[in-house]
Amino acid sequence: MAHFDPTNATVEVQTFKEGLLSAMGHDLKILVTRFSIDLSADQSTLTATFDPSSLKVASVLNGNELSAKDKAEIEANIRKKVLHPDKYPEIRFVSTAIEAHGEGLRITGDLLLHGASRTLSVVSRREGGKQIVEVPLHQPDFGIKPYKAPLGVIKIKPEVQVKITAEA
Repeated sequence: MAHFDPTNATVEVQTFKEGLLSAMGHDLKILVTRFSIDLSADQSTLTATFDPSSLKVASVLNGNELSAKDKAEIEANIRKKVLHPDKYPEIRFVSTAIEAHGEGLRITGDLLLHGASRTLSVVSRREGGKQIVEVPLHQPDFGIKPYKAPLGVIKIKPEVQVKITAEA
């Protein structure tokens, strides 16, 4: 069995801004700091769990860095206004099918996020000694209201990009 966690893999969420005053907002890279991904030795099953209370702002994708205070405020908003980890303490993915796809895998399975389950199909790709999976998620599909500042002048686009990078 192959086991991945923050010691040998990364999970990042990229968010993108929109709205009337979006120039004042930030596109962000947010790291999931507690997760576990297990792939069976025969690569027939994959199970992954992610702690929604463990998201930490890593960097700004489009400009200046944020202060520690701004990062803490964004992280609090993610917990209190977006992911609600007190009510939904785990994000879970369980594969239903895995097949070889070039130098990677096509993985189909069910993602439980924010109390809603949806079937996803993703393809990993090899880059150097790593396998990378990129997953676009439409937040409203999981009952998540994308964050917006008061009056909606800055808001997060409904689609976020999740990128998982693991040792091959």
